[in-house]
Amino acid sequence: MRVMVVDDHPMWRDGVARDLAEAGYEVVATVGEGRQALRVAAAVRPELVVLDLRLPDLAGVEVARGLAATQPPPRVLVLSASGEQEDVLEAVKAGASGYLLKSASKEEFLDAVRRTAEGDAVFTPGLAGLVLGEYRRLAARPAPEATPRLTDRETEVLRLVAKGLSYRQIAERLVLSHRTVQNHVQNTLNKLQLHNRVELVRYAIEQGLDES
Repeated sequence: MRVMVVDDHPMWRDGVARDLAEAGYEVVATVGEGRQALRVAAAVRPELVVLDLRLPDLAGVEVARGLAATQPPPRVLVLSASGEQEDVLEAVKAGASGYLLKSASKEEFLDAVRRTAEGDAVFTPGLAGLVLGEYRRLAARPAPEATPRLTDRETEVLRLVAKGLSYRQIAERLVLSHRTVQNHVQNTLNKLQLHNRVELVRYAIEQGLDES
């Protein structure tokens, strides 16, 4: 897994990069500015970006939005000192796959990186409920007229995704391999023309699958 770290504090940036390298990740770049991050990402093509929101030249949300527009887009894990609702929701809307507070322990951080790399939507405890609550509020809008047909198994997996289960938990619940669950999720993303698990959770809630 090729990882890039974006943070304007050198000591923090270097510490995060060191933790990632010691855990076996390939740290392909560490940068301290938003525009630089977009230029470097285009060159080194990371698969995952650990991103701070407070950058001196370009807001982290704009960096996340720029990264989401690349092909293929890297997964983005925001690592921020802010737990404000507006910051969290704006980051998710910009394409972030997860949001972790800097107060997290090293173990919590590395677990969040691993889960983000696997395709999970990862949030500091308390923030997940905030994001799901916002999605439920937005779910009141009319659904599209044409809904792609999902298989029974894809719908079953989607229902568990909406309930917040990780891929590993879904695999255990349905007695499937982790890879099979990932394949079902990817097929569902392709059918629904969605980009990541966060968007998938939102779709599932709009369809009421989190309550079934």
